[in-house]
Parts: sequence; C-alpha cells; structure tokens
Amino acid sequence: MAAEAGGRGGRCVRLSAERARALLADVDTLLFDCDGVLWRGETAVPGAPEALTALRARGKRLGFITNNSSKTRAAYAEKLRRLGFGGPAGPGAGLEVFGTAYCTALYLRQRLAGAPAPKAYVLGSPALAAELEAVGVAAVGVGPEPLQGDSPAAWLSAPLEPDVRAVVVGFDPHFSYMKLTKAVRYLQQPGCLLVGTNMDNRLPLENGCFIAGPCAGRAGRAAGGPAGGRAGRPLRPLTGRPRPSPPAGTGCLVHAVEMAAQRRADIIGKPSRFIFDCVSQEYGIDPERTVMVGDRLDTDILLGVTCGLKTILTLTGVSSLGDVQSNQESDSASRKEMVPDFYVDSIADLLPALQD
Repeated sequence: MAAEAGGRGGRCVRLSAERARALLADVDTLLFDCDGVLWRGETAVPGAPEALTALRARGKRLGFITNNSSKTRAAYAEKLRRLGFGGPAGPGAGLEVFGTAYCTALYLRQRLAGAPAPKAYVLGSPALAAELEAVGVAAVGVGPEPLQGDSPAAWLSAPLEPDVRAVVVGFDPHFSYMKLTKAVRYLQQPGCLLVGTNMDNRLPLENGCFIAGPCAGRAGRAAGGPAGGRAGRPLRPLTGRPRPSPPAGTGCLVHAVEMAAQRRADIIGKPSRFIFDCVSQEYGIDPERTVMVGDRLDTDILLGVTCGLKTILTLTGVSSLGDVQSNQESDSASRKEMVPDFYVDSIADLLPALQD
C-alpha cells in the first residue's frame, strides 16, 4: 500500500498504523521539531523517546530542527540524551541538531567570508554568541545594556565597537531601548547585515501552554530563503482564565529592529528554506524520502511543504485540527499551503507501526 498523501491535495488524514508503515517504508530521514513535539520544558512527551528509539533501530536517520537560539548544538544533544531520545555522544555530539544559533553562524560565515576579524552585534543568548565565535565571528553586546545618559544625544554618542559587520537578533531577555538604538546605529554603517534567527511570535511554556506575542497577527513573508522566511497566523481572543505571560517570542524583537532600522532582516529559522539547506548539505537529503514532523503549521509544516517533504502534524504543541481546517477553508493561497499530509495525536502514535 502506498502512503496516502494529504497536504498537497488540501487534505490532512490521521496517520493510522497501516498508513505509517507504508510511509516509513518510503522514507530514510525524519526531521523533528523539538519543543511541543518531543518534549514540553524538561518533560518528554509520553511515548516519544520509545518512538525515536524504535525509528533508530529501524535504521532511520533522525535530525532535529529547532528555531530556539538559546542553546548550542551540544546542549541540545545533551538534552536529547538526558530525556531518553539517544543520539551521538563525545566528539560527534550535536551532529543531528540544527538550531538557529548554529545555522545563523553558518550563514554569517558564508556572507562574511573574506572580511578581516568580523564582529556581530548580538541581541541574543550566550549560546548564540558561542556558535558565532566557533566559526570565527566575534560576538559583542550579549547581556544587559543599561541606558547611557538621559537624552537622545547621549544615547546616540555611546561608543560603538569597530568592525561590526552584522546585527543578529535572537531571543534576548535583556532586549532594551539602548540595545535597539545601538543596533540601528550599526545598521546605518555600509554593508552591515541584519539577521534574525526566527520569527516565532510566542514561546512554549513548560506546562504546555503558549503565549502569543504582539506581532502574531501580522501577515508573513514568503518562505523562500533567508531574505523572507516568515509566516503569520491570526491572533485569537483570549478566553477563560488568563495564561502565564512570559516574554513574547523572537519575532517580536526582530520586528522592532526592522521597524527602527527601516530594513528587512534575513531570517534563518523555519519556515525559511535556509535552515533546511543547512540540514541537506550535511545530510545529503533526498526530499522525496524525508518527513518533517512538527507542531506548528506556520513554521514546521510550511517548511516541509516549501521544501517538498512529507509532513506530519503532531497535536501535542501549538497548532490544532481547527487551525488546519481554517487553513483548508481559507481563500488565501499562502494559508492553504500550511496543511500537513498527516496528523497524529502524539509521535507515540508511530509505535504500533514500528512494533512487529
């Protein structure tokens, strides 16, 4: 039985054990999002470690694609092993992981090739800075940046680092007006790049809830590459008890810098094709024999559709079947693309197809 496709024809079908066996017979590589798919916070999704262990035992190649820029590849590899998902240890640790911190470093290495001692002004985490440093791009600006002086003239006269060739915006809990002002000043220098790790508008919480950022309702740009990898989804009215309110997602910070600098950022993370190209170059992927598994229609599933992969939506995270139906019924061609081939309640639903 050939695997029955869903998303390309506008349908989304439950991935039964029979369909899963047929699908897995036709694929070599499975790419997984992490938060909301494999785990929530520090807790593995029930049955997910067993499903991945069974996939490894069947000889399937696994990769992990995350928009989270707050951890290095090695840190993600350690978390995968700690929560029971396996993976290489030692010098090879992290080779299965493709996060936006690592892929942003690869992008800057390409774009700044030949520049003597390049630097990047980083609105982001120490992990993002570490990945940049590993490819020879010095990172400045990480951490708090107190307001210097009490007037615009003072803010605009604060000293800048020489040789900054890029402003990189990731998730930065220390984002501030002073940092925004410095970012704009660097971007006014000739040839300075503006790079965003991702456009996610909300962050997952450890209890499985999510918070929508204020930019969630903006329409997205096409997912063709670093210059345009974003997709939006409409805000929904909040009902019931208020949810906890952590900081909004990285996309909201990128929007702030774009607005202030009057420039578009090059976006690295899902659904930009660049992050898939990073995986493809290191894995030698055949898209027709690859599956993308994720919990978000506007990042994971759109990336898969854009790159010609088979797609599975898991309902343990952000998007719901109601979101799928809304996209199917939409008059928007871009929203109609955000429909997966298959859906599962959890990736643990793969287990029956992997047990003989």
